[in-house]
Amino acid sequence: MAADGEPVYCLCRLPYDDTRFMIECDVCNDWFHGNCVGVQEHQASDIEIYHCPNCQKEHGPLTLKKRRNWHRHDYSETDSSKAVQTGTVTFIKELKNRNFPSADEIPILRVKGSDLTLPYFEENGFEVPILVENKEGLDIKVPPCDFSIQDIENHVGSMREIDVIDVARQEDYKMLMREWTEYYNSPDRDKIFNVISLEFSNTKLSELVVPPKIVRQVSWVNNMWPDNLPDDCTYSRPEVQKYCLMGVQDSFTDFHIDFGGTSVWYHVLRGEKVFYLIRPTPANMDLYESWISSSNQSETFFGDQVDNCYKSVVTAGQTLFIPTGWIHAVFTPVDTLVFGGNFLHSYNIPLQLKVYEIERHVKTPEKYLFPSFETICWYAAKYVLDILKDCEEDGRKASNYVIAGAKSLAQHLKSWTQRKDVSITCSIETNYYFILTWYLCMFDYTYDYLMCIYP
Repeated sequence: MAADGEPVYCLCRLPYDDTRFMIECDVCNDWFHGNCVGVQEHQASDIEIYHCPNCQKEHGPLTLKKRRNWHRHDYSETDSSKAVQTGTVTFIKELKNRNFPSADEIPILRVKGSDLTLPYFEENGFEVPILVENKEGLDIKVPPCDFSIQDIENHVGSMREIDVIDVARQEDYKMLMREWTEYYNSPDRDKIFNVISLEFSNTKLSELVVPPKIVRQVSWVNNMWPDNLPDDCTYSRPEVQKYCLMGVQDSFTDFHIDFGGTSVWYHVLRGEKVFYLIRPTPANMDLYESWISSSNQSETFFGDQVDNCYKSVVTAGQTLFIPTGWIHAVFTPVDTLVFGGNFLHSYNIPLQLKVYEIERHVKTPEKYLFPSFETICWYAAKYVLDILKDCEEDGRKASNYVIAGAKSLAQHLKSWTQRKDVSITCSIETNYYFILTWYLCMFDYTYDYLMCIYP
């Protein structure tokens, strides 16, 4: 027991800490910190019987699971008749042999970076993926193509804890950046790991990466989030615009919609990525919600559930922009380094809100949601209102996407204020809440007005 009576564990005799990985000894049933006994979190799933250092003296070393299959997340399963699961060796082999219609049939838009401007979005919207061949004209900043994983470690810190996906098991683990570098540079990898969520805005690496100009121009976080918040504010600026993705050969990320319906910019610095793209039609969105809620999700390739699943190969130097709500999976045929980010914008507000509805309905864990999504929608509400008022004063009609966004925001903001958890979910101070409620009243008026003139 600790001095305060709290139970202690491990060789270090410290109290339980749920932020640190621990493993239980199958003999003495005591719990041990992985770093105290030399067991990493991702290694635990390979252990059949674990003996702590003390029990090893009498009972011998730990026992590892035996591989009995290549098609299940649990490779020790003996039933060969069970369905193939996502990410396994068998799955990857079958995926490579599948045929998909080209994304050119969507058609994916191929434009010059200099053409990707606000007037372009105003005229054409942002409804289908856009592929830009090179950096020229994008006003983007990324490191040189020989930037190494060691360089990334040097810029984010060796002890930075990162989320790593075991592709064959489709499970998340924690790993230190220095451990990831050691794994990535190893010539003999015994597992396929993938890093897709290293957000580095608050590190030295951030100085070397600037998102494309068009992203900076349309991003809600960039343009609507206040520069200064009260010291006692309960929420902070969402940091989602700068991610480093490090995938080794044969990595696979299953079908998903990026959180909050965010759009994505995705620059391949080195290597190659294969995207499997599905339109966010109402029918496909319903199928997607059913699929992510199903008990056999890992045994069902979502691309087989829809009419069309398109394939797009993105190579080194190219930049892909994925619009709101597009359902997509990603395969990595060779070791690949990517810089990218997520952004909310005003060109498809209804679909962004629809995705958030799905996330709430399926009870998506908080860590996988867009940070402070509802709060930033309030800021967006003021922005949209200002546009509508300017249009009314000038005697001109607002753009269709603005009208649709205003209607959708009006409905959702009102429903959020009527929830029992509104004070927690909105994360806003009382005075500010009343100000935003005033905006909502304005929206009620605006909504009725819009329905009259733009039914």
